[in-house]
Amino acid sequence: MTQTAGRWGDLRKRVASAIVMAAIGAVAVGWGGLAFATVCCIVTGLMIWELSAMTAPDRTARAILLGLIAAGTLALILFMHSPFYLPLLILPPIAGLWRPRRDRRFFTSYALAIMLTGYGLVALREGQGVGAITWIICVVVVSDVLGYFVGRMVGGPKFWPKISPKKTWSGTVAGWVGALVLGFGFVQLGGGAALIWMSPLLAFAGQLGDIFESWLKRRSAVKDSSSLIPGHGGVLDRFDALIGVVLVLLLLAQFGELPLTAAG
Repeated sequence: MTQTAGRWGDLRKRVASAIVMAAIGAVAVGWGGLAFATVCCIVTGLMIWELSAMTAPDRTARAILLGLIAAGTLALILFMHSPFYLPLLILPPIAGLWRPRRDRRFFTSYALAIMLTGYGLVALREGQGVGAITWIICVVVVSDVLGYFVGRMVGGPKFWPKISPKKTWSGTVAGWVGALVLGFGFVQLGGGAALIWMSPLLAFAGQLGDIFESWLKRRSAVKDSSSLIPGHGGVLDRFDALIGVVLVLLLLAQFGELPLTAAG
């Protein structure tokens, strides 16, 4: 009984927080425009704040300031709506190097990835529609939920024990399978056939994003990026997979138009 309670002890808080986040996300995605852009700016700023706090824990005020700079910079870029302002995405990562911190090169690259994710989500919502964003979020959620439950129920060999000791191969593969089935579902709803192979690819990218953040936390000797979200830890803990997914989508977009519009 005790072992079972320990295994699922955080489930109630995780579910309650997930419901609140899902409600906010659904409204923002559905409305799009200013509502979605505002949520993306806030989440981006919070993730930069958490990243800064983990890599320079003795500079709390500076971490908050850097988060505000990140949110403000992204808001400016989105407001100006011009590609000429995109180089400003590098501003928060560079600003974070004004004072010494651990893993400076890692901080810069990861902070830039966060900024690109915030911008990429808004660009995908505006360019591909609500269906595309819904698909992206569903891939992340299905992969995460199946990985969580299957991994804890089935267990088995660890996926990458030195970096993320809780992740198992059973949960990882379950996430891929769930994403594959999800891709088929979106094709039936009118999405492009490429969604079938893109869905498990993005699931894998999201899992790598999660593992990457786990590596950072281990280096920083912290359990969670913050305690903002009950049962989930910090904002970065919750959206780390989304970083991997959006970066892969932005990379794929360089080779041609993404076949996502039909899904919306």
